[in-house]
Amino acid sequence: MAVHQINPQGSKVAALDPIWDRVRTEAEDIVRREPELASFIYSTVLHHDRLEDAVVHRLADRLDHSALSGDLIRQTYDEALRDDPDIGNAFRADLVAVYDRDPATSRFIDPLLYFKGFHALQTHRLAHWLYKKGRKDFAYYLQSRSSAVFQTDINPAAVIGRGIFLDHATGFVCGETAVIDDDVSILHGVTLGGTGKENEDRHPKIRHGVRSGRAQKSSAISRSAIARASPPARWWSSLCLTMSRSPASPPRSSARPAVQSRRAPWIRCLVRSGFDFPHFLAAVFVKLRLVVCAVSS
Repeated sequence: MAVHQINPQGSKVAALDPIWDRVRTEAEDIVRREPELASFIYSTVLHHDRLEDAVVHRLADRLDHSALSGDLIRQTYDEALRDDPDIGNAFRADLVAVYDRDPATSRFIDPLLYFKGFHALQTHRLAHWLYKKGRKDFAYYLQSRSSAVFQTDINPAAVIGRGIFLDHATGFVCGETAVIDDDVSILHGVTLGGTGKENEDRHPKIRHGVRSGRAQKSSAISRSAIARASPPARWWSSLCLTMSRSPASPPRSSARPAVQSRRAPWIRCLVRSGFDFPHFLAAVFVKLRLVVCAVSS
């Protein structure tokens, strides 16, 4: 049986990098309690001298594929860290964000080892660095690979700050011109999709400290997160479209009762609106108008 030696870092590590010291302490505790995981913990955490090396090692293992080896991804990330050491600070801020905001997380090491939201976010940081360097094909490959492994789809051009918490992350989509400021929390299933513009700036902007849930999708995100798009445009256009239909219009199918045909517009309005409160009020208003018209006729 192989004997692992813990790299003695001691108080120097704690003084220079308290987060890395905490991660190492938690890793040593895992080895004591779960000896079956010793090789995994040593190769991922305890055999490294920096948090950056541990994060990159874990990402490379998860992204490894016959089309592009984990070793090459590791080398490329090392290059990115040499060029932009601030990426390592983003690692730490994201770890702290998960620890602070996720009630199910009691250790700093958990996101590093297990959480695909954290892994997807750090993969994007490399893809974004590659994109800015003009290496778009490599960046798009990482986007595709991350989508397959972590069930997220983040365009490499998207600008994402630090201190980000992707809770569960499954189904998270982030478009090309989207911007996410620092200290943002995003739940699974959120889509930062197009706001309707054809060119240039066409995706939502999530501002500092916003918490975005699954019910907020596409342009609805832009309203709740103070995005650049005009807030009332989508629900107002849906309301106008619904109101433009005459309640006296014949039903599309003679087999359907007339009362169902009168219900269809406000139901469609609710579906289009995503069932948020402004849309719900608009749909109620439309329904009342249809009822008044039906009674008066």
